[in-house]
Amino acid sequence: MKSPCLSLTAVTLIVSLALSAPAQETTNPPAAPPAGAWLGGPIRVSGLIDGYYLKNFNNPASGLNQLRNFDVKTNSLTLNMAKVVLEHDPSPVGFRIDFGFGKAFEIFHAAEPGSSALDYIPQAYVSLRPRNAGGLQIDFGKFFTSAGAELTENDTNWNYSRSLIYANGPYYHAGLRVTKPLAESFTVGVQLLNGWNNVEDNNSGKTLGFTTAWTGEKVSWFQTYYTGPEKPETNKGFRNFYDTVLALTPTERALFTLNFDYGTEKLIEGGSSDWIAVSGQARFLLTESFSVNPRLEYYYDKDGFITGTTQKIKEFTLTGEYKFNTGFMAKAEYRRDWSDAFYFERGNGGLAKSQSTVLAGIVAWFELGRK
Repeated sequence: MKSPCLSLTAVTLIVSLALSAPAQETTNPPAAPPAGAWLGGPIRVSGLIDGYYLKNFNNPASGLNQLRNFDVKTNSLTLNMAKVVLEHDPSPVGFRIDFGFGKAFEIFHAAEPGSSALDYIPQAYVSLRPRNAGGLQIDFGKFFTSAGAELTENDTNWNYSRSLIYANGPYYHAGLRVTKPLAESFTVGVQLLNGWNNVEDNNSGKTLGFTTAWTGEKVSWFQTYYTGPEKPETNKGFRNFYDTVLALTPTERALFTLNFDYGTEKLIEGGSSDWIAVSGQARFLLTESFSVNPRLEYYYDKDGFITGTTQKIKEFTLTGEYKFNTGFMAKAEYRRDWSDAFYFERGNGGLAKSQSTVLAGIVAWFELGRK
């Protein structure tokens, strides 16, 4: 079993030596790069540290909260995520690589067969943006999914906990991603992928992704559609998944998002397993530093394909967020999940139809090298 602390130490040592090592003395001037060589340029460095304490009033004996990402541990002080990012904008060639450690990225990579060094690299891709191509960009590697209203990092989300839509959808993909602006406010994209949450494909088929993004001053609309075989060792029975996000910004102090998902897994023997979900979020900025962020969600796992139980789940979350400065925030959160089935662990072996939790979390982040 790999040690995240050892890996982080190694990465830190390599970066430190690279930045601090003195240049070797030489009597000859440095050789000029070959004509047309990419010289790179400034590299931005950013990162964050994210931790929380959570109390589950069901007191599950396992110490785990059902249907949660990434606040899975109860009654424990937990380091959720530590991340360092190196990136260079494509001009015309760029890259991004994320180094990630903590419980969040163990969950993030739970579907990967076996363990590898890429479990500590949630994103790594090279980008090409050809000059005079009208903003066309090509990315190749491992990258976060295009689906959903929520992002992976807590400093960019309104709530500390993730919605059921996030927890049960794709996290990342490996393959080729192409985007092209067709107008100032409208961009389309196509993706050729190995599948959902796997760097190495589990069959010989490929998943196709299609995206659109329309961004306006007060209203923005994003659509994502994935289709392809996701079952191991067979290309029969496609998974089709549609995700759409509507973002509304009527004022600077009131923001809203509406996220809708529909998915279907075609069965080899015939028929399908379906799920449907909708989530609404709001962010009310009461001061420059403090906001109140509610979320309400409905998730119907019609055939038990996603959660293992046929059920209708609802969740309500209320988050208070305070930013002390541009690099540190604290969040306090109450969340209640409830189902029409006995699903949530309670005590030593019992089951309940609901679970309620309270959480206190902190996030610290930094960024270097942005002009």
